[in-house]
Amino acid sequence: MIGPIDNPIFTAETIKTAMFSNLEQTFRWFGPNDPVTLVAIRQTGATGIVTALHHIPCGEVWSPEEINDRVGIINAADLRWSVVESVNIHESIKTAGIERDKYIENYIATLKNLSEAGIKTVCYNFMPVLDWTRTNLDFRLPNNASALRYHAPAVAAFDLFILEREGAYNDFSQRQQQLAKEYFDSLDDGDKLKLTNTIMAGLPGTDEVFTIAEFKEHLKKYKDTDARALKNNLAYFLKAIIPDAETFGIKMCIHPDDPPFPILGLPRVVSTEKDLEEVVDACPSASNGLTFCTGSLGARGDNDLPGIVNRLGGNIHFLHLRNVRREEDGSFFEADHLDGSNDMYAIMRNIIAEQRRRLDAGREDIAIPMRPDHGHKILDDFRYNTYPGYSVTGRMKGLAELRGLEMGIKMSLNRD
Repeated sequence: MIGPIDNPIFTAETIKTAMFSNLEQTFRWFGPNDPVTLVAIRQTGATGIVTALHHIPCGEVWSPEEINDRVGIINAADLRWSVVESVNIHESIKTAGIERDKYIENYIATLKNLSEAGIKTVCYNFMPVLDWTRTNLDFRLPNNASALRYHAPAVAAFDLFILEREGAYNDFSQRQQQLAKEYFDSLDDGDKLKLTNTIMAGLPGTDEVFTIAEFKEHLKKYKDTDARALKNNLAYFLKAIIPDAETFGIKMCIHPDDPPFPILGLPRVVSTEKDLEEVVDACPSASNGLTFCTGSLGARGDNDLPGIVNRLGGNIHFLHLRNVRREEDGSFFEADHLDGSNDMYAIMRNIIAEQRRRLDAGREDIAIPMRPDHGHKILDDFRYNTYPGYSVTGRMKGLAELRGLEMGIKMSLNRD
């Protein structure tokens, strides 16, 4: 049951004003080769596009010409490029490699070029080597919709018996090792290859899949980088870029780890509320903020999502709203946006409370960009080979639900 939120009382005047500043509805798009077209996205009701120049290798500068070309394509569809997701961070920065300052300078140059093109919000993450990780990209729900799933025994089986990572047994209990062995023994060669390719997938928007040998080489680069070192390297990066981001009017917003705990011997340092606080405190600035991803943070039952909005809401520059159903062994799957283990009503109500605080403070960023993150494959989605989690109809369903939830809460508060 939802209790009272720790926020000032809503007034008719402020709620009425906020009704004209709804969350900016956005949709992720992977560029001209994405089977989900801009025409289709516009029909969902979204007005903003979340995208990146995925074809430019990580670490290289995004030129004004490349950026403006993409802006033109988006504007021609009567949409706007609202958020960059992501300007990826080179591994040399994460490991404090000898070339990190060069790549930081490249990063700053890209931010400058984005700012000059009118793009002022940049999402990024600091996950080592791999981006978000799943074990099943076609997990069938009772209604035969297709969802993404993270199965903890499958990850343990891969780590112990396929990757055969040195020291892996120290990371799993006897019970976890037993479940991993039972799962591994149930796989045939095709299943093992499919699991490997699913876990070893590279960055979103690319078809890159690491080989076992390549991934082991990456692990070697992190042998001296534990969680504390990785946090220090993140702080170094922020202190280097944030002053320039301020000058450019850019709002940086870090994405939480997905999943929000260490995997495959790699540290994860943006997984809890304490981690988020440390990011903000590492370089205090309006330009140093957060992407609030309810699915990533919500995969941990000890993360109080509505409370995080209350306590850190002023630092949130971008919203990823999705839900997951957690399981006792650490597994989870992508649930319907208004279902799952996370209370989306309480989360949305506190987001609206944050909008009210911004309104009272005279801030201009009331219409926080929001996108329905991940979606089931449903209906016509099965006809298209879209990026996992990024079908059009499933996400449109999520966007419609979130749009209705936002409006319903604001209308009820207005009547109160």
